[in-house]
Amino acid sequence: MKSFTNANPKDLAQALAFVKQAQAGGKTAVFAGGGSDLLGQMKERIVTPDVLVHLTSIKGLDQIKEDKNGVTIGGLITLDALSRHPLIRRKYAVLAEACDDVATPQIRNVATLAGNLAQRPWCWYYRNGFACFKAGGNTCYSVSGENQFHAIFGGGPSHIVHPSDTAPALVALDAKFRIAGPSGVHGERSERLVPAAEFFTLPTVNVSRENVLKDDEALVAVVLPPVRDDKAGALSTYHKIMDREAWTHAVVSAAVVLHIDKDVVREARVVLGGVAPIPWRLPEVEKLLTGQRMTAELAAKAGELAVAGARPLAKNGYKVPLTQAMVKRTLEGFVTKSA
Repeated sequence: MKSFTNANPKDLAQALAFVKQAQAGGKTAVFAGGGSDLLGQMKERIVTPDVLVHLTSIKGLDQIKEDKNGVTIGGLITLDALSRHPLIRRKYAVLAEACDDVATPQIRNVATLAGNLAQRPWCWYYRNGFACFKAGGNTCYSVSGENQFHAIFGGGPSHIVHPSDTAPALVALDAKFRIAGPSGVHGERSERLVPAAEFFTLPTVNVSRENVLKDDEALVAVVLPPVRDDKAGALSTYHKIMDREAWTHAVVSAAVVLHIDKDVVREARVVLGGVAPIPWRLPEVEKLLTGQRMTAELAAKAGELAVAGARPLAKNGYKVPLTQAMVKRTLEGFVTKSA
């Protein structure tokens, strides 16, 4: 591991200033939360920052607050704390379930929500020193190499899949991400609010990045819309298929949020994980479900429609029927729930 300097800011403004100072001096600086992904990359010299700015030293970035505008979740909350929070379990089950499915209990105790959303790909070429697109090179080795776990949607020129479990859940919930960064000649703090669906970016936008965060910005909070007090009750769930029982990422996952009134789906959001470089929303499936009674037959049709346009590589074609079955099975769970 390359030597680096630790910085422990007292507030967010100072954290942003530390990064700006480092950059002004020709050094690289990165924000650190739980560090479960970042420190591993540093040990392998995949990333080699000069300054590590620890956001965990700032009080209040791990809180959950509810008001008339919705629920604000601090980006530094651990996945374990988020999964067990009674408000999240009661009103936003899909997010609690997604947190429950991340890695192992030990990792969930330290890993943060912001870190889970902004983690880098776990493609074995990127993680093992290959000069691929994600490492600053000009090749995606998975195209003709070992691509068993790579993208069947949205791939090219890179074919990574986004590794986050919480990302599909938050896109399905229509969340917004609060991003903080410096502004102006004096580096004053500024904030912008980005819809979750616009936070993650395809390789065709910037092949070396997975989101819209700039080098001097930090994801500090997630804002969930309020649960509506109308007749259409919100039901949600998250299902994940892995290649082993623990400490791994989704081969395929599905986050579903349905607003159901008198057994009829009034609104639907269906988002896949593990199959694309971003959380992969299925608008055509959502249209199919809207205005219909949820039945096993409808769930089967939705599963078939979910894989329209899939483009598997040489060794990951199994993901197509797996995705179809995942969507069908997940939606079948709402047949009982809505009855």
